[in-house]
Amino acid sequence: MRNSYRNLLIITLFTLFTTACSDFRKLQKSDDWEKKYDAAISYYEQEEYYKANALLEQILPIIKGSEKAEIANFYYGYTYYYQGQYLLASHYFKTFYDTFNRSKFAEEARFMFGYSLFKDSPRYNLDQASSKEAITALQGFINLFPNSEFVPKADAALGQLRSKLERKAYEKALLYYDLKKFMTGEYLKAALVEFDNFQDDFPGSEFTEEIRYLEIEAMFKLAEVSIYSLKKERYLEAIEFYENFIDTYENSKYQKKAEKIYEDSLEQIRILNT
Repeated sequence: MRNSYRNLLIITLFTLFTTACSDFRKLQKSDDWEKKYDAAISYYEQEEYYKANALLEQILPIIKGSEKAEIANFYYGYTYYYQGQYLLASHYFKTFYDTFNRSKFAEEARFMFGYSLFKDSPRYNLDQASSKEAITALQGFINLFPNSEFVPKADAALGQLRSKLERKAYEKALLYYDLKKFMTGEYLKAALVEFDNFQDDFPGSEFTEEIRYLEIEAMFKLAEVSIYSLKKERYLEAIEFYENFIDTYENSKYQKKAEKIYEDSLEQIRILNT
């Protein structure tokens, strides 16, 4: 009995699915754009975004300039978004905002342009060009609509994007410094530049303490491998880095290591002076 019921259910579902597919294909081939429009809206509301997208793509050139074009274009952006095609979604939301900037959906479309780019942003260890584009778009939205209901969501996305950029810059700085094993001045100078850039770009970062300690260490190692005429100057710079570090981080976990470098720098200067 159970097997008969299950088989009947499977047959019924299969029949319904086949009929639905057949109806959709007929709609695609139809010349009646109004019927396609109504079906596209219905599919969208039923969360059948692929079908809604396919029908809207067919009729958008036909209904351009009509009253129905506005909602059709707005939904078209969302059909890509809900299918996870965020780059295309961002493009069509921006197109909607540029075309219908007086629409009641304009504010949301402008937000979704940036938010779709945020959703397309890759992991921090990959290229972050799209994250930077998303930051620009979301910050632009906040500037345009500072009182929008979407601002909290935009702020949260911006926080995540900036954290990615921060982590990427931190890893890049460490990568340069890891090359210190080659003990060449060029790698050490490159690391110092990255440390400096990181502090400029991300003031107050959770990684700043570590970066500032590594700056002391890198400068000391650079002094060690420098030509004689530059050694004293670079040991003095290491001392200056140490003093600034200790003034900021009195109880740092790097304190003992930093003090050792400071004492070694003073000793090297004493030797150079004699």
